[in-house]
Amino acid sequence: MNAPTTRFAPSPSGLLHLGNARTALFSLLAALPDGRFLLRIEDSDRARASPVFERALRVDLEWLGFGAYIDEAAVWRQSERGAVYDDFLQKLAHDNLVYPCFCTESELAAERASLRARGLPPRYGGRCAALDPADACSRVAAGEAAVWRFRVPPGQEVAFCDAVRGPQRVATDLLGDFVVRRAQGEAMFFFANALDDALSGVTLVLRGEDHLANTPRQILILRALGLPVPEYGHLPLVVSAGGVPLSKRDGAGSLAALREEGFLPLAVINYLARLGAVVGSERLLPLIELAQAFDCRRIGHAPARYDREQLLHWQRLAMAATPVAEWLPWVEEDVPEAERLRFVEAVCPNALFPEDFRRWAGIVYGERRTLDEDARAAIAAAGAEFFRAAVGHLDAGGAAGDLPAVLKAAGHSGRRLFHGLRAALTGRLAGPELKDILALMPRTLVARRLRECGSTDAQDL
Repeated sequence: MNAPTTRFAPSPSGLLHLGNARTALFSLLAALPDGRFLLRIEDSDRARASPVFERALRVDLEWLGFGAYIDEAAVWRQSERGAVYDDFLQKLAHDNLVYPCFCTESELAAERASLRARGLPPRYGGRCAALDPADACSRVAAGEAAVWRFRVPPGQEVAFCDAVRGPQRVATDLLGDFVVRRAQGEAMFFFANALDDALSGVTLVLRGEDHLANTPRQILILRALGLPVPEYGHLPLVVSAGGVPLSKRDGAGSLAALREEGFLPLAVINYLARLGAVVGSERLLPLIELAQAFDCRRIGHAPARYDREQLLHWQRLAMAATPVAEWLPWVEEDVPEAERLRFVEAVCPNALFPEDFRRWAGIVYGERRTLDEDARAAIAAAGAEFFRAAVGHLDAGGAAGDLPAVLKAAGHSGRRLFHGLRAALTGRLAGPELKDILALMPRTLVARRLRECGSTDAQDL
């Protein structure tokens, strides 16, 4: 089988959310390793499309690692292809496969309401289809407003095999003659979309299930023009935890927000690859291995629910898989050079996001310690005598690393000992190993924090 050509065709009308990113990922995975992955900017909606959002989506795709697979010479923008769409509309008009429709919106609304009242689907009844073509064209030439409709052949069936959902059949009598160009002259989305897929050589279109109703119409258009029809696969939508479809307009689950929060691209693509699909491996996989495991037939049909805990699971694996040396630049300003590697190795098991390295550097070497409620309780439970004993050991020249043993010998043990020390030094009960904290934290800082806890009520710290 020939390697497929796929595409990702976003509209630059908002920030990319996880649903958009999953469509891009699945399209790329289907193309790898030997196919082509095209990017197309569907910016024909001038009122909503923005260069700002186009730049943002390019940043998102680069961040995910998709940029290396995009052929920049083959990036099309719908806003630049109006003449192409007009040319193909004229071909359809020459063959009497489209016609101008002069029905007003109020007339169409009344027709739809009448059909619904009779329990029928609200499709166009074809009032203008019987107009004399020459008369209709004269009215258009005279400046009368008209949309252009495609003549749907009656009594037929559009059959196709969806790459995700299997065989599909739609009776043409249910479609009605549909609009392919607005009265203002712009090509309708699904007309331009179908033409661009065929003309750019796309052989597999993966997109959201909300486009499923467009597919029979697009197949009819391409067949009428003698253009190749790609294979279509419709993905279940990604919904929020509350079951609401994610939206670019409200920024729900935007890649920009996840990147700002500190998620790693490898974590995001591993999560998305399994969002409503079966990969067959629970290991963290690079993009090329995800492609080897990808199969459209293993994509589910039910809506895929966004689960932040699962995303955090892959974030933990991605953080753990990142070479320690890559985190060294994060602590250059806060950690002495000779201790940076040791510090990063100590913090790695507790770092969920890259920023955690800076946060712990501030705790271990600076003034950034703040006490949470659990830490205050642990300090209070340890008691003033506990901290006086610890400070006395340090004042006598004892090593900070010996504090656990010294305090244990003084009668302090168990949770009170380790929680008390950890809370006093770091302001929290979880984090890097206590022995590493004691080895890395400057001795003067250890002594000052312990002395503060021994001389001040925990609630006042």
